[in-house]
Amino acid sequence: MYTVIGTAKSRAARVLWMLEELGQAYDHVAAPPRSEGVTAFNPAGKVPVLIEDGTPITDSTAIIQYLADKHGQLTHPAGTLERARQDSLTQFLLDEFDAALWMAARHSFVLPEELRHAAIKNTLRWEFERSQKTLVHRMGEGPFIMGEMMTVPDIILTHCGNWALGAKFPITEHRLTEYLDRMRRRPAYSRVMSQWK
Repeated sequence: MYTVIGTAKSRAARVLWMLEELGQAYDHVAAPPRSEGVTAFNPAGKVPVLIEDGTPITDSTAIIQYLADKHGQLTHPAGTLERARQDSLTQFLLDEFDAALWMAARHSFVLPEELRHAAIKNTLRWEFERSQKTLVHRMGEGPFIMGEMMTVPDIILTHCGNWALGAKFPITEHRLTEYLDRMRRRPAYSRVMSQWK
């Protein structure tokens, strides 16, 4: 049995979705970042935290890749060219999508008010639009980012797409809009989003 700590409004949604896709049982503790229920397992106070056999694992990407590897689903095997492509897409999404959205969040509500610079968000939106153009050229033919098989980067990209819309970062590429609409119709995704409160 797994325990996932973090609200479905956070990157914990990625872990919850992965577990739903894998059909694995889990307990969900919807603790907010930096709360006592989080810092007991992650001194940085960040969510998500996955606990398995009393061992906490942090960082959403590390967690979902671990779960995919452990259960042999939603991933290509380590040491294959397909896995190298998968990992490359994962890193691209973290560097170009997740990082821009997190920087915008920091300058919106995370940093102390005197350290926030609202103007940086215009630059980040511009970079986000450019990254979308690059991404659509890297997407495979098929319903998922790599083609016919759903993999770890699909969870990251869909989560970032939702985050972008909430942060008023427009999705400008039609192919990406269609992709996000398709991913949001997945039953496992719907089960996680029903926890979004």
